[in-house]
Parts: sequence; C-alpha cells; structure tokens
Amino acid sequence: MLDDPLALTRALLGFPTLNPPGDEEACAQFLVTTLRGAGFHCELQHFGERRCNLVAWLPGRGAGKPLGFTGHLDVVPLGNGIWRHGPFAGEVAEGRLYGRGASDMKAGIAAFIVACQRNREVIAQGPGVRLLLTGGEETGCDGARALCRDAPHLLGELGALLVGEPTANRPVLGHKGAFWLRCTAHGRTAHGAMPEEGENAIYRLAEAIGQARTFAVGPPHPLMRQPTLNVGTVSGGLNINSVPDRAAFTLDLRTAPNLEHADIQRRLAEHLGSDLELEVLVDLPGVCADRSDAWVRQVFDRCATLHGGALPASVVPYFTDAAVLLPALNDPPTLILGPGEPSMAHKVDEYCEVQRLEEGTELYGQLLRDWMLAGR
Repeated sequence: MLDDPLALTRALLGFPTLNPPGDEEACAQFLVTTLRGAGFHCELQHFGERRCNLVAWLPGRGAGKPLGFTGHLDVVPLGNGIWRHGPFAGEVAEGRLYGRGASDMKAGIAAFIVACQRNREVIAQGPGVRLLLTGGEETGCDGARALCRDAPHLLGELGALLVGEPTANRPVLGHKGAFWLRCTAHGRTAHGAMPEEGENAIYRLAEAIGQARTFAVGPPHPLMRQPTLNVGTVSGGLNINSVPDRAAFTLDLRTAPNLEHADIQRRLAEHLGSDLELEVLVDLPGVCADRSDAWVRQVFDRCATLHGGALPASVVPYFTDAAVLLPALNDPPTLILGPGEPSMAHKVDEYCEVQRLEEGTELYGQLLRDWMLAGR
C-alpha cells in the first residue's frame, strides 16, 4: 500500500475523521501500524478523547536538517447536500477519486508518504525526513497548537517545510492570517412591555455592527492585497417579551504578515467603543515565503517543468497549520503544495484527480531527492 498513493488515499478516506466533532485516532493508529511496518519511527500525541497528532520520521546519515511535510487528518462535515459517491467509500470514476477529504487533504498526505517510501535509500543518505500529521486543523489548528505546546520535542529541527494542502501541484508562497473575534454588548433586562426600564443590548450591538463595517483593518499586502472583515454570526436575547441584556456578533478578519493582530484588536476596540467586550477566538498569523530563497526557487522550477512553464507567485485565502508550526520551528522556508483540487475543498462529492495524485507523488519524490542530495 505504501507504494501506491491511490490505494493509500482510499484507505485514509475510509476513516470518517469529521471535525466537528473530531476523531482522528483510528486513522492515526492505522498509519502508525502501516508506517512502522515500513521502518518509520512514529509517535502519537493525544490532545483529547480520540483526538491525536502523529509524528513520523525517517532518519538520515547525511549532514543538514531534515525536510518536513505536514498535513491534517481531520475533514469537515458532509453538509446537507446529496452525495452521488459515498463520502467514505473511496470510489474512482472517470479518473477522479471521490470522498470527503480526497482533496483536503488525504491525497496530499498519501502522496508525501508514498514519496518517502519510494525514496527511502536516498533519504537515508541525506539528512532525513519528518512528517507532522495533525488533527483539528479545520477548527483552528487545534492539533498543531497542542503539538507545539505539549510536545515540542517531536517537531525536530527542519530545514524546510511542505504543506500538502490542495493546490493542484502548483507551489503557493503562503496564506492570509485569520483573526476571529467575538464582540459582546451588555444591557439591562426588563419587561418587553416596559422597555424604557431596561437597556437593549441588541440596539447597541446593531450600532457596533455598523461601526465595524467602516473599520480599516490595515494597508494592502503586495501578494495578499487588501485585508478583509466579515460579520459571521449574530446572537442576542432569550425571549420575545424581555429586553435583552446581552447580544454578540463574531468577526472574521483575514490579514497578512504586514499586520499585527494585537494592533488590530487595539484599534478595533477604540473604533467600536469601550462599552463593548472583545474576545479573541482564533489568532493565526499570515504566512508568506521569500520568493528569492534558493530552495523556494528550486521548487518553483520543478513545478514549472510539470506545468509546462514558469509559475507566478501566489497565495491562498484559507489558513493552514503552518501559521502555528512555523514560529515553533524557527520559521524555515515553507511552501503550500499538494495534489488536491483547491476548488473541491469542503464541497459535496469532493474529489481529487487520480493523475494529479500520481504526479504529486512523483513531484514530492523529486523534491526529496533534491533536498537529500544537496547536503543542506
């Protein structure tokens, strides 16, 4: 199975690692058994009931730092649409592998595992490889955060990192940051027939939502362009015949590496007013690799050969575990690169092109050989 990326992806799709609620343990245990049987060193790190991360590695005899790969085992829920192909069946039809997580991102995990297996001898001659397989990415990088907090010794010291998220085998320099906040307004309850005796928190919240829409998050980034702000949810009140004494809305801000989240929070609090409470829900910085880095240029050149021409610098709007892992790894050069279809992430009848899966596996193999033979 470790010689066949399609077979391995189908096996991984058979585990319903839906998050929420979150359940990566059985899938991770399967990988431990499979990888150890092939000579990988493996260690599980739990961060909740049936929640876990898996770190696996192949050591090398050469000088330099290992090459790292990372991917998440959890997948988003199925949604309310009707699936024509079973979400956990791993069906192949017309050159496409279907299933929840086929693109986001079990195909990427299978591809880099098989690439390592196919290149074991060259890895042994070089500085080695380390795989960081996380849980809980879809709900805010919970597993990566737990790994960095509770088991930093498992991270090792990496020379570079590849994030196997779906990019159709095109290299991506980074992604926006995600800064999620809850804004709460407080009032004083009273009978709905005598509203003048209370303070309506919903009215204050409505004003705050209007104020939030005029907030300038910050200047644009050369690649990530303008940061964005979106009001995602609104809640307030317990019953129709009472004046609500509490109401809240959530904000989803997408930022860039040129912006500090603490500064955004301070300015937003001043903009909205001191009577409102701001609570941080998710705080993930933006990530952007240096296009002039020698390894980054080498990866772009390899991918250009695959795609028949030079590829532009680009970023993606979604966040990845790199936002949490990179500070703990001392910020090695990092690229997002995987065989999945970016347009299929989180959709009904999610699929990955089988051809891209095999191409991605060979591409990872080339990058492994480049790294191991360079003696970094």
